[in-house]
Amino acid sequence: MRAYLLGGLVVLGVVLTAGTALAHHSFAAEFDANKPVKLTGKVTKVEWTNPHVWFYFNVKDDKTGEVINWGAEMGPPHLLQRRGWRRDTLKVGEEVTVSGSLAKNGSKRLNARQVVMTATGNRPGETLDAASSQGGPSAN
Repeated sequence: MRAYLLGGLVVLGVVLTAGTALAHHSFAAEFDANKPVKLTGKVTKVEWTNPHVWFYFNVKDDKTGEVINWGAEMGPPHLLQRRGWRRDTLKVGEEVTVSGSLAKNGSKRLNARQVVMTATGNRPGETLDAASSQGGPSAN
């Protein structure tokens, strides 16, 4: 009887964690380390959620003048907090410069490695590590 109960608990544990494991992705599955990018724009939205914090910012194209909304994936909340981030570190309307790697599919998304707060915020010039899943030194 104990063996059946233990086996049932193991199966239940596998079933409950399978969705989380499948939902998470590796850096290499979505982003290209050979396509570094550095963009400056104003924050439009911040999503402080697991498994990754995302923020969105408007970037003006120097050639066309068009404003494009980019999405930037950062690390999970607990890693960002260890690096000095708080839920209110990024505020809508603040200007930031983001260094990271472009999405493989050509969408306007990137994996952020580093975020520099510009003079419009309450932490001007501060450089924060975005806890990128890529690892290694931050891109310039």
